[in-house]
Amino acid sequence: MSDHEQQPAPRRGKVLEALARAERKVFTRPAPKSAKDQVKFLLTRTKGSTKALAERLGVSRRTVERYRAGTLTTPHKRLRAALVEETESEWQPQVRAQAREQAATSSGMMVDVTAYFGFTCTGSSDDGRERTITTAISPTYAKQILDLQEAGATEEELHPIVTQAITESYFTEWGTCADGLRADFTQVLRIDFRF
Repeated sequence: MSDHEQQPAPRRGKVLEALARAERKVFTRPAPKSAKDQVKFLLTRTKGSTKALAERLGVSRRTVERYRAGTLTTPHKRLRAALVEETESEWQPQVRAQAREQAATSSGMMVDVTAYFGFTCTGSSDDGRERTITTAISPTYAKQILDLQEAGATEEELHPIVTQAITESYFTEWGTCADGLRADFTQVLRIDFRF
């Protein structure tokens, strides 16, 4: 496969990208930045197999070998994005695992979201509108979200649990008000998570 026959990199949704950004923020050392260093690091993860790495990146083995040797230094946009994503997904797995474990068992996560929220409730209704919300998500919901992410859930599969966590934390204040309220977000404009 030549560099010109590559498939476009799949786009992650805003929730999945926000979870990935939250993990990157817990790194204790910066991930490799140059293409050569990224390829060298990723080769350690594939036990030195240029073939396996080439398949992961969607390029030829020869391209991987050229970046490892330093004869190619400036990857095109799609390859650059793939190198960054693959490197960061493999970087400091123990640090990420500790942050995920802490979020799922004791600290939960913070979510900062701007989205269009629609509501249904017994007796009254609020028209859906854009809201910016910052709230804490309990460890129970954090665990569910992180487990779904790890299982390869899609953006659409994550939306209901994230919405439920925000509804319970922000709108119903853990069941102390707005009994029976159900919120859905229809369009996420911006979202960030913090461990």
